[in-house]
Amino acid sequence: MLRWISLAVATILVVTPATAQRYDPRYPVCFEGKRGDSMIIDCSYTSLDQCRMTAAGLGATCYANPYWSQANQASPARASARQRRVY
Repeated sequence: MLRWISLAVATILVVTPATAQRYDPRYPVCFEGKRGDSMIIDCSYTSLDQCRMTAAGLGATCYANPYWSQANQASPARASARQRRVY
């Protein structure tokens, strides 16, 4: 019985497709649309305008990458402005 259970579990693990991380944390904008019969998410855009040019006429959407690595960091211009203030 244990052999059959092990065989069933191994079969399920082999048959189930693995999904890769779709969000690339190096880019701030993602594209989501259809390619062929499947939906894709491509997070390799540096601006919304760049993504919108690709999505034009395809019924696709562009949005901010929720995993962008610099999303929560202050911009260098703001950080340097804060450092220059003297009271």
